[in-house]
Amino acid sequence: MSKKLIIIEGLDGSGKTLQLDLLKKDYPGCRFITFPNYGSPSGQIVTNYLEGKYKEENDTVSAYTASCFYAVDRYTSYKIDWEKHYSAETPIFSARYVSSNAIYQMTKLPRDQWNEYLNWLFDTEYGKFAIPKPTGTIFLDMPVEVSRKLLLKRYNGDEKKLDIHESNLDFMSKCREAAMYVAEKEKWRIIKCSEKGDPLPVEVIHENIKKEIEDLLK
Repeated sequence: MSKKLIIIEGLDGSGKTLQLDLLKKDYPGCRFITFPNYGSPSGQIVTNYLEGKYKEENDTVSAYTASCFYAVDRYTSYKIDWEKHYSAETPIFSARYVSSNAIYQMTKLPRDQWNEYLNWLFDTEYGKFAIPKPTGTIFLDMPVEVSRKLLLKRYNGDEKKLDIHESNLDFMSKCREAAMYVAEKEKWRIIKCSEKGDPLPVEVIHENIKKEIEDLLK
């Protein structure tokens, strides 16, 4: 078996964590990880950022500095935790990865700078940091309005629990636009997660994800 790294990606509230938990039952011999790694020292940097403690007012600067916060968290996780599993050809499933930087940070830049940012991002993480490139990325496409409903349900209607990204509906809409841009460029596999303004049943989404995974594991 060759080395496999499959990413489950999506906007906040799209159901990534739930689907990853379901996949654990289907693929018991695999390794499952998620980002950010909040329980680690590197993850604390990301937590500080999401709580707005850095207060960067220049979006261009923020796009690159915030990307570095997340990149260091991924690199730390890889070297300390799961590199040995990946090297041993244990299939790895991850909720979020480098693709999340592409979605959330690229959005802060003018569209004519998106390709420049993506080139920098991929060179930094896959080139300079040398973390593995994914075998494939599966994007859970949940409309922003539906995602927000699900997030508020998760937080029992308390909007104060939304982080700086989750609470900004306009920003999240731009993130979906960015996601579609990168998905086409990087040939992501897109899973439709809603119909007529309501989320599709979890089981339906799960079966569609498994079909893509089986293809990627061949």
